[in-house]
Amino acid sequence: MTQRKFVPDRQLSDVTFVVLDLETSGASARTGSAITEIGAVKVCGGDVKGTFHTLINPSTPLSPFIVELTGITDQMLADAPSIQTVLPMLCEFIGSPEESVFVAHNAPFDLSFLKTASALHGYIWPDFRVLDTVKLARLVLTKDDVANYQLGTLAEYFDTHIAPNHRALDDAEATVDVLHGVIERLGTFDIFTINQLLGGGRKPTQKSRVATPATARRRPTL
Repeated sequence: MTQRKFVPDRQLSDVTFVVLDLETSGASARTGSAITEIGAVKVCGGDVKGTFHTLINPSTPLSPFIVELTGITDQMLADAPSIQTVLPMLCEFIGSPEESVFVAHNAPFDLSFLKTASALHGYIWPDFRVLDTVKLARLVLTKDDVANYQLGTLAEYFDTHIAPNHRALDDAEATVDVLHGVIERLGTFDIFTINQLLGGGRKPTQKSRVATPATARRRPTL
């Protein structure tokens, strides 16, 4: 798992995004919670290039709260692979940091678990460029558009083809639609390339951030 160096700029339509979601046994990797499910979708130019999905055995029983929230049970995880086994396969799916951009909704949460697991098992988590769809949504949508920036709220606004349901692959697929909905609006902010997007583009005005009714729920394309 190598670290990336300088990466040339690219048009957003030419960038490979890997959108990932995790389910976990608790709220924080620092307190011993572990990954229980990984779902990821690789997209480029608006097309799905592949998916990755697996349950993970966390080696500890799940709380009743987590079972009720996710529908994942200890029985479902009993024969699932360990995170140590899955990490190399996941990184192979994501691809090189020079080619792929890591995307997640509230990305620091997912990355904290992945980096903790990597360190625990002697891996170096690759230095992927990272996009957080929470921050991206805040760039293009105001509170006049949405009440909050939770995935469920954004999924309803962008009319995603799958509703988030606390299962990793479904939530990753919903996040893909949110990402595409955001990208559709980025030209308003003079953002057309990945480096512009990672840099935040120009500061938007209140007027320019408001989506028009004609585009608010149109299926996003790239």
